[in-house]
Amino acid sequence: MDIPKIFDSEYRFCQILWAHEPIKSSELAKLYADQLQWKKSTTYTVIKRLTERGVVKTENAVVTSLVTKEQVQCAESHEVVEKTFDGSLPKFIAAFTRKQSLSKEEIAEIRDMIDSYREE
Repeated sequence: MDIPKIFDSEYRFCQILWAHEPIKSSELAKLYADQLQWKKSTTYTVIKRLTERGVVKTENAVVTSLVTKEQVQCAESHEVVEKTFDGSLPKFIAAFTRKQSLSKEEIAEIRDMIDSYREE
């Protein structure tokens, strides 16, 4: 399944939705008013736009996501690696670690992930 592109404001929308779903659209509008200072009409516009793109669905005024946070993060990170680093994960990691050092725990976690992929 291709994950639709989710833009920054939509991602903030989805983060709140993921934390509260399933949720009535009216309750969602109140959350966005409190947390993002959105007008009710803005919330309903975003729900409509994301519904049309297959990111969320609304049934009986209850909104639920059709994609997970993990799916969106995976698609976004893949796009960054493809677009910026010619699809090279080692180039991405090299660029990332030049400006930010990794802790011993993070290095161990990355090694564990690599080892688990070797076993598959």
